[in-house]
Amino acid sequence: MNSSETLPAASRQLMTELQSAGLRLADPGTGAGSRRGGAGPSDHKAVTVDGVTIMVPVHTHSAWHSPFVAAPADANGVSALLRGTIPIANISFPKAPRFYGMQTLDGVPYSHIATLHSADVLATTVLQTCIRYESRRKTCKFCAIGQSLAAGRTIARKTPEQLAEVARAAVLLDGVKHMVLTTGTPPSSDRGAQILCDSAFAIRAAVDLPIQAQCEPPDDDRWFARMKASGIDTLGMHLEVVTPALRERIMPGKSSVPVSRYMEAFKAAVAVFGRGQVSTYILAGLGDSAAAILTISRELIELGVYPFVVPFVPISGTPLEDHPAPTPEFMKSVLQPLGAMLSAAGLRSSDIKAGCGRCGACSSLSSYEV
Repeated sequence: MNSSETLPAASRQLMTELQSAGLRLADPGTGAGSRRGGAGPSDHKAVTVDGVTIMVPVHTHSAWHSPFVAAPADANGVSALLRGTIPIANISFPKAPRFYGMQTLDGVPYSHIATLHSADVLATTVLQTCIRYESRRKTCKFCAIGQSLAAGRTIARKTPEQLAEVARAAVLLDGVKHMVLTTGTPPSSDRGAQILCDSAFAIRAAVDLPIQAQCEPPDDDRWFARMKASGIDTLGMHLEVVTPALRERIMPGKSSVPVSRYMEAFKAAVAVFGRGQVSTYILAGLGDSAAAILTISRELIELGVYPFVVPFVPISGTPLEDHPAPTPEFMKSVLQPLGAMLSAAGLRSSDIKAGCGRCGACSSLSSYEV
């Protein structure tokens, strides 16, 4: 878990700049452990800045031209962070987790079943296929869910038994504190809720590990109670883009589920999981104005939903690979007032039981919760 709310302003600004501009690695070997393609924070690497671990782009077009450079690490694993040629801070990179060295009885590497995000968060995409991704006309233009599968770095469907085995090992060997279960959207009206329930039930039977599940809003709100009963602690339903016309252009398939349905589902989910235990991802930098993001964030906060606003990262091989990342100034114009809104409402990332908002590594938002 991050403790970025205690950061000085200079460190908070540096984190925001790094997540917008990315990071060049002077030593290519430092890139080990970074993630290319797939779901979640892709083309990123975990970087520890002033004691806080964040996800920073390292394989994107913008990162290759970033003013920030990580010098080769010393014997203690510490690298000098340079802006151009001037050292400005010391950073470090978390070591590969021990559970990555293991495999299942049928020979599947544990790292193909779940991966470590940030310092203590285990994450997996239970179903690595998606009805939105399978059609060029319907795919979300920023999505790379199929890339890691095509590259042989994961498997298409993780069974509940595999997930339970890996989760238990990650807790025992690497001190994992919570877990994220996301999924591609299957061709069923529950939009993945059943798959997530089955997975969570098996994991919680094997190990006491808080879990966040992430999916599109299911067709029936009764799924929220079933998800809670299966052992899921928090729920993420991700808007990503908030302006309707922009949603239709960037997410032609997913936008068939209108924002109004998301808002209905958020209200029903908060009634089950509790205030602050339901969240949504919003990708800043895709065309939504700061005002639009803050307006819907205010509505979400009133419902008890945590709006996790993160800088958009253009992923190689996607239709938006050349789309510019948001500037640090734009991110600050969103995150600073949003952090104040969250604090005034008593919604804090540190109170979220599990998931992306609690981890906070993909955004500097939590550092603005004053």
